Amino acid sequence: MIEVTLLGTGSPLPDPHRAGPATLVRAGSATFLVDAGRGVVMRAAGAGSGPNQLTAVLLTHLHSDHVTDLGDLVTTRWITTFEPSPLIVVGPPGTKAVTAAVLESLAPDVGYRTTHHADLDGPPPVHVQEVSTGVVWDADDVIVRVGATDHRPVEPTLAFRIEHDGAAVVVAGDTVPCASLDALCAGADALVITAIRRDLLEPVPLPRLQDILDYHSSVEDAARTATRAGVGTLVLTHYVPAPVPGAEDEWRAVAAAHFAGRIELGDDLHAVRIG
Repeated sequence: MIEVTLLGTGSPLPDPHRAGPATLVRAGSATFLVDAGRGVVMRAAGAGSGPNQLTAVLLTHLHSDHVTDLGDLVTTRWITTFEPSPLIVVGPPGTKAVTAAVLESLAPDVGYRTTHHADLDGPPPVHVQEVSTGVVWDADDVIVRVGATDHRPVEPTLAFRIEHDGAAVVVAGDTVPCASLDALCAGADALVITAIRRDLLEPVPLPRLQDILDYHSSVEDAARTATRAGVGTLVLTHYVPAPVPGAEDEWRAVAAAHFAGRIELGDDLHAVRIG
C-alpha cells in the first residue's frame, strides 16, 4: 500500500486554510515529500511526520510556491536529528544552485547554533541530486522513477512515479498534458496532479490570471491524462481557484465527464490509500 497525504493544496494566492503545494507519500519504510510550499513543516506535523523522518524531498520544479519552505525543512531536520543525517533533495537542474542559496541565507543562524551547541559541528548536511529521467531511488522495495513534464516557460519540470508492493503513484507538479507524462503514468494506480478550473478563470479579465491558463492542466486535462494512462485514481490538488466549501462535488463532476475512475480532492491533510 502507498499512502498519499495532501499536505498543502493551495497556490501562490495566500489562503488561511491551505498551505502551499506539498504532498507526502509513504511507501513501505520510505517517506517522500514532493515539493515544499509554504507551511509544509507545520502541515507535515499535522500528518504525524517531520523533516527528520523524510527519506528524500522530491522537487517537481523551482517555481517559488513549490520551494519557498525548503529552508525550514533544512533547518528543522538539522536541529531535530541527533546523528548525522543529510537531507536528500532530488530535483531538476538548477536545484543545486537554489539549495546553495538557501544554505547561504541560513549562514547567520548556522553560526549562532554551532557556537552554542557543541554537537552541531557544521552546517546542515544536504545532499542534492539533479535529475531529468530514469530511476532516482531503488531501496527497500521502493522504486522512484522520474520523467519530464511541460510547464514552459518554466523548464525543466518533473513528475515522480513511486512504486511499492505492486502499487504505483505518480505525483506531478504544474504541467500541461504531454506524452512524457502519459508514459510515466501508464498503468499507475493513481495520479496526483495540479488542477485549475479553466471555466472559472477564463472570464476574469486579469492578464496575470489569464497567463496561468496556458501552462497548467485544467481539471478536464488532468482527467483526460488519467484516462489515457489507464490510471485507477485521480487525485486533484494545488487548486486554482480554491474550491469554496461544498463545491467539491462540482469539481468531481467536471473531472468525471472525462474520467471514469475514483476522484479524490479535499482540504489540507486529506489522505488517500492506494493499493
